[in-house]
Amino acid sequence: MRIVGLTGGIASGKSTVSNLFKASGIPVVDADVVARDVLKKGSGGWKRVVAAFGEEILLPSREVDRPKLGQIVFSSDCKRQLLNKLMAPYISSGIFWEILKQWASGAKVIVVDIPLLFEVKMDRWTKPIVVVWVSQETQLKRLMERDGLSEEDARNRVMAQMPLDSKRSKADVVIDNNGSLDDLHQQFENVLSEIRKPLTWIEFWRSRQGAFSVIGSVILGLSVCKQLKIGS
Repeated sequence: MRIVGLTGGIASGKSTVSNLFKASGIPVVDADVVARDVLKKGSGGWKRVVAAFGEEILLPSREVDRPKLGQIVFSSDCKRQLLNKLMAPYISSGIFWEILKQWASGAKVIVVDIPLLFEVKMDRWTKPIVVVWVSQETQLKRLMERDGLSEEDARNRVMAQMPLDSKRSKADVVIDNNGSLDDLHQQFENVLSEIRKPLTWIEFWRSRQGAFSVIGSVILGLSVCKQLKIGS
């Protein structure tokens, strides 16, 4: 199975690319969706986060007020690191199970959409790595327009993440999203053609079909050995 890593930065257009993969029939494991699930009321992640940040981060429904929590952690490196540390085990296990589900369904190519792909070392398990890149100027402008933030708040959120230039230097494929939506679609089609190429042998053996082939070969080999033993 080919596990494609997709990452970017806030307001870079990563979610747009993720949706394009979905629309093209490529299964996507979305770390943000997993993160929302592990923060649901009463879950293990919810209990640890509430214990660390207090009940003032909760809505009347007792669900986590995500925008309020975001304001808290984006204004403090220590609090952001604490949140990441608390959430990492739950998110990692959630992503693993989602990948396992796709493997069991017979998927040959999947995309793992993880904003913190490099930070949590998940890049070791994905190939190729696709980075959606924009200049910092474009990133700030789009973030302020999208979320109605001041330049200071937008800059704090951008600076709280690994620089996109650093991510670009680690990528196998870079999608430059500084241009128009048509430009993005054209680049995406090129990326889609690349990841749909035939699997390498290693990727094939990681797929369900490859695993069944190994099991079948072992069973056949044992059967042949048994027959030879009987005949001797």
